[in-house]
Amino acid sequence: MSSAVPVSATSRRTLLTGAAAVGAGAVAAQLIPHAGSVSAAPARRIRTTREEHRVVVVGSGFGGGISALRLAQAGVDVLVLERGRRWKAGPNSDTFPRASAPDKRILWHQSAPTLFGKPVAFDPYVGLLETVMGDNMLAVCPAGVGGGSLIYQGMTLQPAEAVFNEWFPDRLDWQLMNRVHYPRVARMLKIAVAPDKLVNSSNYKVAREFARRVRRAGLPLAKIPMPIDWNYALAELDGKMRPSYTNGDGALGVNNGGKHSVDVTYIARAEATGRVRVAIQHTVTSIARRADGKWTVNVDRTDETGRTVERKVLTTPTLILAAGSVNTTKLLVKAKATGAISNLPDGVGHGWGTNGDRIYSWVSPASDFGPVQGGPVVYGSKNWDDPKKAFTFIQASMPPTAVETGATTLVGFGVSKGRGRIVFDSAKGEAVLRWPREGDAAIQKRYIEPAIRKVTRSDLLLDNNAAVPNTWHALGGANMDVVCDLEGRVKGQKGLYVLDGALMPGTSAACNPSMTIAAVAERALDDIVANDIGSII
Repeated sequence: MSSAVPVSATSRRTLLTGAAAVGAGAVAAQLIPHAGSVSAAPARRIRTTREEHRVVVVGSGFGGGISALRLAQAGVDVLVLERGRRWKAGPNSDTFPRASAPDKRILWHQSAPTLFGKPVAFDPYVGLLETVMGDNMLAVCPAGVGGGSLIYQGMTLQPAEAVFNEWFPDRLDWQLMNRVHYPRVARMLKIAVAPDKLVNSSNYKVAREFARRVRRAGLPLAKIPMPIDWNYALAELDGKMRPSYTNGDGALGVNNGGKHSVDVTYIARAEATGRVRVAIQHTVTSIARRADGKWTVNVDRTDETGRTVERKVLTTPTLILAAGSVNTTKLLVKAKATGAISNLPDGVGHGWGTNGDRIYSWVSPASDFGPVQGGPVVYGSKNWDDPKKAFTFIQASMPPTAVETGATTLVGFGVSKGRGRIVFDSAKGEAVLRWPREGDAAIQKRYIEPAIRKVTRSDLLLDNNAAVPNTWHALGGANMDVVCDLEGRVKGQKGLYVLDGALMPGTSAACNPSMTIAAVAERALDDIVANDIGSII
């Protein structure tokens, strides 16, 4: 790594203000994998162990956490495999990296980092984010117990019925999910909007200015529900904790706690049953079907640098894939291409979408946003009247800077017919992402950006995706009604399930996806517990 350079103060300031990204996006949008950056270690003997389990779940985000909890509550023992580590937060902790001071904890060790084209001196680590570079798209994939809930801003939005029905299969039944499954998720995550006492404080001036501008533009405005105990943010204002919420520095994980992420909700309750074990730093490298119909899961157990210290071959009659859209789909595509699983549906790898993600930097020196911006998110504009053109945009805090930059972050997402695919590259021996160059141009250029420009008017608006097309909301690849049934059962593959973003139809109906992924998983587990335990599980 002799050519690596540390992140200088100048580079960091440029990164935060010029990258036009939200929190971690300001960093990871520039951390692009490149080949040949990791030198091969000398050959050494690595032991292989074999285990058998009743249920194996790959991934510990929303789909994996919900699967583990609901099966355990039904009396089923479950092993959860998580490639990342645990990230335990609490008042004044330093567990998570700060967005204003990036370090090795940001990056998953298989992401080779560059910053504005130059390697950065981050040692290999089981960090929070894997950057997957494909054709015309950078997909950001989380790692760690809790999955994406560790590092997402937390916007917990339920789609409107008309928009949901336009993009999801009718048989999914929004009315039922509205009565049962969305409220169940909301209760578990204890969602709440930011209290006025917080919003009216000096650190939240930028949120109030955004709201004023949205109202002036005649666009809808609402507080955004978040899985946060806002008393933690109020305690920060009172000087009882170091800032994490109130200075925008929690975009890569909230050190003070108070965020109801999957690790402290679903996973914690699952482990409390005594029937769930979470195996950390376990990376699944491939899956296969045995002649007797059981599933083989090949795993590398690593240390915190990503070095393999043990290989495991797990056998199970029930395998639930919940590793996120990109990595679940990669496992299926590889298994299909290599013949490890025969007769997988032809739709595997197709229907992959970005949820119409767009990230902007809004620069308005005259508005005096302040060098410190409270976060994570207070207000958004839900433009959902037309189900075929629905979109949302929000304001998110920038990490703190030493001087006033006059910049803040705006994030948009919306419905889109643009789809890519994940295919097997035989030359590389791996599954790769392919995205059409103008995949989401229609929703982004015709609707999201014009609406945002009504808010920003003559101010400078920088489009981060124009420089580095990226998504934090990868969806699809094992789509419902194509590869799986609505409950995530892979067609023609007894005992194989997909219960994560890969099951979604490439969009989450103009919302960020977490709440719908969770509600779909809750709905699926109701059916699986009722009908599959005892016969398949």
